[in-house]
Formats: sequence, C-alpha cells, structure tokens
Amino acid sequence: MIEPDNIEIPISKQRVLLQIPRSSYYYKEKEISHAEFELMNLIDKIYTRRPYYGSRRIRIALRREHSIHINRKHVQRLMQVMGIAGICPKRNTSKANSEHKKFPYLLKGLEIIRPNQVWGTDITYIRLKEGWIYLTAMIDWYSRYVIAWQVSITLEIDFCLEMLTNALSKATPEITNSDQGSHYTSEQFTSLVEASGSQVSMDSRGRALDNIFTERFWKSIKYEDIYLKDYETVTEAKQGISEYIEFYNTDRPHQSLKYKTPAEIYYQNI
Repeated sequence: MIEPDNIEIPISKQRVLLQIPRSSYYYKEKEISHAEFELMNLIDKIYTRRPYYGSRRIRIALRREHSIHINRKHVQRLMQVMGIAGICPKRNTSKANSEHKKFPYLLKGLEIIRPNQVWGTDITYIRLKEGWIYLTAMIDWYSRYVIAWQVSITLEIDFCLEMLTNALSKATPEITNSDQGSHYTSEQFTSLVEASGSQVSMDSRGRALDNIFTERFWKSIKYEDIYLKDYETVTEAKQGISEYIEFYNTDRPHQSLKYKTPAEIYYQNI
C-alpha cells in the first residue's frame, strides 16, 4: 500500500506515481483478521477455478479440499467483501444500477475475424498477502491482446475510466463489450465509448461467460502470477502485474492462436 511515513516522497506524489485516485487512498477498509485473509485466499482459488460456484459449493470445497468447516453465512460474508459471487447471479464486482441505460448484446452469431473488431472488459479481485485490490482490463477478442489495464484499492469508477481512456488512446474498436455492472452502464463510461465511435454491447444478465476471453485471462494471471508470487503491497502487485501482462502479450504462446503470441496476432493484422 502507500507508505504514509515515507518522508522522502509525499503522499500526494506517491498517489500520482501509483496512479491511485485521492478518494481511493483515503478509503478505509474494515479490519480483516489474518485467518480471514487466509480463508479469502482459498475462496479466491476455488472461485477462479470454478467461477460458477456459489457460497454453498465453495463451503463444500473448503471442507473437502482443505478440511475447513465453516458455515455458509461466513462464506457469503467473505465473498461479499471480495466482491465475487457465482456466475448466476452475476459477480458483485459488477452490480447493476437500475437507473442506468442498458445496451443490447451485439455479439450473438458474430464472427470475430480481425483485431479491433471487438474489445471486452471486466473487473476481478486480486489478493495481496494482507489485503486486496481490483484489476480491470480491456482485451482484444480476436488476438487476446491486453490493450490496457488498471488497478485500484476500491471499486470506485475512476480506475475503469482511466483504463478505458488509455485503451482508446491506442485504437478504437468497432464494438466494446462488457457486463451490465454499474461501472459499465454509467454515463461516464458509455459516453466515452460512444464518443470514440465504438458501439456499446452488454452481456445478458447472469451471463459471465459471454465475456469468456477476459475470464480466461483472469485465470491465467492468477494461476501463473498472483498465486505464485503472493504480493504484499499495491506497489509490488502493480509492478508484477505489469511484467506479467507484458509477458502475456509478447512472449506467451497461445494454443488457440496456433502458438503465436497475442502481440504477433494483433499487430500483424492491423
């Protein structure tokens, strides 16, 4: 996290360097015990492997795989803190706002044949050794290339808007797809998309797998980086995530891409 006692670098400067909004820094999380953090880490691993698991199945998995006996309400509370839920209903990281405009799903039956035809975005929970952050990313569906990403210690909309602005500074997709979470249905987000010339597409309610390429990326980054490195601070996580995404884009061959990298597919076809 930000180090308040660092007298060489003022807090305001640290926030700028870490790209953390002022409101996020002053946000105070409820204290969570070390034991509960360990439980949340196990829940995160189970959920990433089986994103369709709700609190009942996660409770059973904890008992069978780790001999942890815990009541369902405790599991539900920790999942709520983490901002996750089984695919039906949709993740709590993407709660809908009934006052926001919903856009139709434009991808049904669409053949994706080129880069910048469809981009998809989502938010996921990233565990730290003694805390958590949220990661959002924009992914080109044709090439699996991560166009832009951003992290935050809260679920305020700022980091999604920063990620979107960064992505749109590089290219403009024909369609930008997301779920119906309040971040993506907000006028701030949709107006940026539409102003760029891209069409807004939104998944059906409870259809997390409409955004399957982003879901696969979350699984890759967690199992190949987050779980292995067990980051302690936001600074470490941000650096590690940056390095992994660079590796994922430029060095990691994908079987579905005939063992080419996302960058090779993306840049060779635009």
